[in-house]
Amino acid sequence: MLQCLQQLSLTGTTNCSSPSLEGGLGDDNTASSQPSPTVNLSRAYTLAVQTSSYSEIWSKVHYEVPSDRSVEVAEVEFQEGSLQLEDVLQPNHECVQEALLHIKPDALNQLVAKYLDDSEQTTRLCIIFSESVKQAKLSYAPIRRLLDVLPLDMESGGHSLSQVQCNWAFDIFLQFDSLSNPFPIHDTHSFNDMRHCYFELKRELDLLLHKSRSKVQLLRHATKGSVVCLVGATIGVIITAVAIASHAFVALVAAPVCSACVPSKIAKKELVHLEKLDDATKGIFFLHNHLETVNCLVGRLYDAVEYYKRLVRFALERGKDRYPIQEVVKQLHRKHSNFLEEILGLEEHLCLCFAAINRARGHLLNYLLHQNQAPG
Repeated sequence: MLQCLQQLSLTGTTNCSSPSLEGGLGDDNTASSQPSPTVNLSRAYTLAVQTSSYSEIWSKVHYEVPSDRSVEVAEVEFQEGSLQLEDVLQPNHECVQEALLHIKPDALNQLVAKYLDDSEQTTRLCIIFSESVKQAKLSYAPIRRLLDVLPLDMESGGHSLSQVQCNWAFDIFLQFDSLSNPFPIHDTHSFNDMRHCYFELKRELDLLLHKSRSKVQLLRHATKGSVVCLVGATIGVIITAVAIASHAFVALVAAPVCSACVPSKIAKKELVHLEKLDDATKGIFFLHNHLETVNCLVGRLYDAVEYYKRLVRFALERGKDRYPIQEVVKQLHRKHSNFLEEILGLEEHLCLCFAAINRARGHLLNYLLHQNQAPG
C-alpha cells in the first residue's frame, strides 16, 4: 500500500523552482533571461515589503480562517468581505481615463495607454488569485486542524489512529474531495496580454532612454565647450581690457555667458525627462518579475491541491479502514509545511504585484503628464 501511495506523486508539476521570498526574484529564470535595468532584485524585494503601501495592501489581502469559527461560518464571512478593484488599484480607473484625454496621440502614448488598461485587467486577475488563496485556506482548514491534532510520526512513536480518529479523518477527506480546486487550471488564466504589452513598451522605453542619455551627454559636452569658450574669451578680454573701455568688457563677456547657460538649462530638463523614463522602465520591469512568480506559484498550488485530492480519494476508496487513512495522514504531514509556505508566498507576491502595478501606473501617468506639459 505504501508503494501505491508513492505512485500518487505530484505528476504534471509546474516546471519552476519555488521562489525564495528572502532572496526576491533572482531565481526566476523566465524573467531574468530578458534584458533588464541594472537593479538588485533582492534589495528591491526587501524595500518593497517595508513600504506603507505594501502594508496597507497586505491588510486587505491577507486572510486567516478564524480558529474559533466553523468552516461554514468562515465561508459566509469570506463571501461578504471579498476584495474589490477599488480596494487595491491606484491611480484608479477614473483618474487614468481623465489623464488620457489630454495626452498627445502619438504611438508611444497609445502604447502607454494600452499598458495602463492592461494593468487594470491584470489587477482583476490578481484579485481572482487572491480569492483563490482564501478559498484554498477555507478548504484546507479542516485538514490543517486534523494534522495539528494527530501525531506527526505514528509508527516510530508507537502511535496509531483510533477508530474515532479514523472516522473523523474520513469525514474530513470526504468534505475535501467534494470541493473543487480553488486554483485555475494551467493556462486558463494568464498574464499573456500584459506580458506582450510589457515587451512592446519596454522596447520603446529602452530606445527613448538611450536617446535621452545620448542627448544629455551631447548637451554636457556642449556646456563644457561653452565654458572653454567663455574662459578663452575672458582671457582675451582681460588682455585687451587695458586699452578698452569698461562697457566694452561687459558686452564681450555677455555673449559667451548666455551661450553657456542655454545648454545647461536644456540638459537639466532632459535629465528630468530621463529620470521619469528610468522610473517608468524600472517600474514595469519589477511588475513583470512579480507576475512571472505569481503565475508559477499558482500553477504549483493547483498541482498540490490535485495531489491532495488523489491522496484522500485513495483513502476514501478503501472505506474507514485504519491503515490507508493512517498512511494518507502521514503523506499529508510531509507536504503540510511546504503547502502553507507556498500559500503564504503567493499571498506575499500578490501584494507585491498590487503595489508594483500601482507604482508602474503612477510612474507612467507621471511621464505622460510631464510629456503633455513639455513644449513640442
